[in-house]
Amino acid sequence: MRETPPVTHAAIIGGGWAGLAAAVTLADADVPHTVFEAAKSLGGRARRVDVDGRVLDNGLHILIGAYRETLALVRKVAPAAAPYRRLPLTLEIADRFRLVCPHLPAPFHLLAGLARAHGLDWADRFAAARFMIGQRADGFRARPGETVAALLERTRQPPRNRTLLWEPLCVAALNTPPAEADAQVFLHVVRDGLNGAAGASDLVLPATDFGAMLPDPAAAYVTARSGTVRTGCAVKSIARAGSGFVVRNSDDELACTHVICATDPARAASLWRELPELATLAASLETLRYLPIVSIYLQYAAAVRLSSPMLGFVDGPAQWAFDRGALCGQHGLIGAVASAAVDIDRLSGDALAAEVDAQLRRHVPDLPSPEWHRVITERRATFACVPGMSRPPQRTALPRFLLAGDYTASDYPATLEAAVRSGIHCAHAVLEDR
Repeated sequence: MRETPPVTHAAIIGGGWAGLAAAVTLADADVPHTVFEAAKSLGGRARRVDVDGRVLDNGLHILIGAYRETLALVRKVAPAAAPYRRLPLTLEIADRFRLVCPHLPAPFHLLAGLARAHGLDWADRFAAARFMIGQRADGFRARPGETVAALLERTRQPPRNRTLLWEPLCVAALNTPPAEADAQVFLHVVRDGLNGAAGASDLVLPATDFGAMLPDPAAAYVTARSGTVRTGCAVKSIARAGSGFVVRNSDDELACTHVICATDPARAASLWRELPELATLAASLETLRYLPIVSIYLQYAAAVRLSSPMLGFVDGPAQWAFDRGALCGQHGLIGAVASAAVDIDRLSGDALAAEVDAQLRRHVPDLPSPEWHRVITERRATFACVPGMSRPPQRTALPRFLLAGDYTASDYPATLEAAVRSGIHCAHAVLEDR
């Protein structure tokens, strides 16, 4: 077995947004590192998918202005690009509700938006404002073990506020039904998104595919500096080697001083069989419960447009639809997302696409028949963000072995921001250990 290299060299297992955030941070510090990605393309659960010559994404993600680390990372690796559209907070539920918040300091932007919101009466607006003011006064602290549904009941939120405002935000952010979702994590998102600095509540909608937004430019950034990126290279095992590690794949092995394990938790533990120090951690990861996200793409005639780039629904099966023509220049292409899709297996892909088409027809006048459709399912899209769940820290019981991913310890749910922050944290731990 090879000896540990004399200088720091980090192996990053997984080329999703967490692994790439770690790689870029190490590249800035001129620390040699190698990224191993089993798939042929980078990005993990937010990556480009090529389908019959069409460029799609494997998931329809949105960001908000509060996701400062993710946005800073995108600006760093692609400073000349314009990979997203940034809009003032606008929430539109088809035929039911529209909220547009002006650029004012928090909480005045939300109060002004509520005062002009369509679909709420004055009692609803007052209750929503009372919720935000009360949470500010309480420091955005939920009660122990409280769910989002219980929080909304305790704070006397009217049915329209729940259905049109808070519950859609909960499912979009936590990918967990409000009856199960952790109220404290939800309040962290509300705190930073609706009560943060100017622009924190902005919607940040991708104006390109996710591969072009971060993974491709990040890989170019890393390889132009101190890093190596290997795609289509699945790691088989990780073992100790002196004070460091040896990472084995099907072709060769790499001796390294540090490991950042940035693969999904379901796969991560299978790589640790030769590391008994991580047995307890591996067992704890097995307790995570996962929830799927389904993306449904429908191609209509090029002239088809939605009333808003992001349009919400409360009549299922999709919660949100995105006008890819307005956002990405893919005219007539509508991408719909079904989050927390616990009943995913009740329909075939064709039947689900037909249901979403029927859903759109109820709200979009004169919609022609779709020319084609594609359904993309991520069965382990996120963990179920429920009260009392245990999320492991980035540092493990094994020195120089680190975890990165949206499932690790964070104020945030399983978002791109949580993933990016974890990767940056791991990279800083490598720099501290040099």
